[in-house]
Amino acid sequence: MADEASTTVLVVDDAAASRYAMGAVLRRAGHSVVPVASAGEALAELDVRLRSGVLPDVALVDVGLPDMSGFELCRRLKAQAPMSALPVVHFSAASVAPSDRCRGLDAGGEAYLTVPAEPEEIQAVVRAAVRGARMRNGAEALVRRLTLLSETIVDVQAARTLEELAGAAAEGAARLTRSPAAVFVLGEDGHLYSGTSRARARTTLPDAGAHDAVARLIRRVTDGDLGPHDTVVPAPLWPAGFFRPGVTEDARLALARTESGTPVCVATPVHDTRTASDNSGLVARLAQATALAAQPLLMYQVERHVALTLQHSFLPKRVPEFPGLEVVVRYVPASRRTEIGGDFYAALSTPGGVLTAVGDVVGHSLEAATVMVEIRHALRAYCVEQSDPAALARRLDRMLQHYHPDATATVCLALVEPGSGRVRVANAGHIPPLVVRDSGEAAYVKAAGPLLGLGLERPEPTETVLWPTDRLLMVTDGLVETRGIDLSLSLEQLRAAAADAPAGTVALCDTLLHCFGRDREDDIAMLALRLRLG
Repeated sequence: MADEASTTVLVVDDAAASRYAMGAVLRRAGHSVVPVASAGEALAELDVRLRSGVLPDVALVDVGLPDMSGFELCRRLKAQAPMSALPVVHFSAASVAPSDRCRGLDAGGEAYLTVPAEPEEIQAVVRAAVRGARMRNGAEALVRRLTLLSETIVDVQAARTLEELAGAAAEGAARLTRSPAAVFVLGEDGHLYSGTSRARARTTLPDAGAHDAVARLIRRVTDGDLGPHDTVVPAPLWPAGFFRPGVTEDARLALARTESGTPVCVATPVHDTRTASDNSGLVARLAQATALAAQPLLMYQVERHVALTLQHSFLPKRVPEFPGLEVVVRYVPASRRTEIGGDFYAALSTPGGVLTAVGDVVGHSLEAATVMVEIRHALRAYCVEQSDPAALARRLDRMLQHYHPDATATVCLALVEPGSGRVRVANAGHIPPLVVRDSGEAAYVKAAGPLLGLGLERPEPTETVLWPTDRLLMVTDGLVETRGIDLSLSLEQLRAAAADAPAGTVALCDTLLHCFGRDREDDIAMLALRLRLG
């Protein structure tokens, strides 16, 4: 709205002389006057102005209009948003009883004038009505913006990744400022996590060079400044296109830091200086809330990186060559949105043959990955002198109870004798091996047992024999387990797909990964083997 001394006043009066007199008083005080002669004309005028987005600041309405009373006109205005925010002052030279004043207030009017009135009184009533409406509208607008801020903070705190967090914060900033917005989190590794408001994200986004420029700019602005602050970056320094494709414009940056010092930036374009100032406090709060929510996600990124490094270091892509045996392994980490797991595989020479193992430490964390490494190392050490898979399972069980009493794990151990094809399987709560025959048949080995880490008795190994054309498949549940679907059904689907897979261990693994391994919520470990002919 304009200043009180230059407001726009709608004067609704069917008497031309009265309209002229009222208008003259208001114009002398510096107001703009829009005179109309009836309620119908007033509604039509307001409808035109509503479409243009600029309503009058106040309406002076005569009570005795020819087409409807001024009280009824007021009720109609107050029943229609956004015209309900228009302050209405009734006036009359005939209806001057206290009951008339009460009717005006009950209809929603802000004041009631008895005319003729002194010019000073008319001007004072107009000023008071406009001032009250501005305070009321300002308070309502603040409540709406605070509600938007609260809703945005909830969305930001629910984000599972830094990309989701930046996107939720950018969308909230756009709603708060009614303009495009972008949010950036500058990770310790120098990676810039960014998000834009949805309307902006539907169009072509700036290239990597622009993102690099933003990262350098954020570093420069935040260098040595540990507290939250607000700054305006002039258009020549801010890359074009972040707010509108191909448009170069000033950017207002609300900057905050996480507990570890990582910069978080909420960027919006600068258009109306007064509006930007009104919103800057709320945007600054959003930046601080985003920084608080980013801290655990950044810590998770570090933990995930360490866990992946552990897995990649101790799970080689290839296994050693074994005489008379062909072994193929596959490992697929879970999607970026999922915590790291403790899946592992191994193929080891023992005095009694080749020991193959696939397992999974229960849980998804750096600790799970660490326990996985310990189990794999322990198994490598034990099988130097021990071949029996059931005995190895018992030793792993005791190791977990001793060093990690709160941890449990599943593992399937298969001791294969390449010369005879004899296989002995010890299973500790894991998916049993699947024997796939070239005849198109496939069946799970009937081997079961309790998880590792519980100290329970273990059954004797289950024996089976592989023929030269058979393949033995061992997998972790990340390949088939799907939330909401019974595991037995998923295992049957895996069995059917394996039976239809092309011949060969490589083809078997690749086929199953293509069928089941896309965007899984858990890691996937897979080992397939067959006897080598000749």
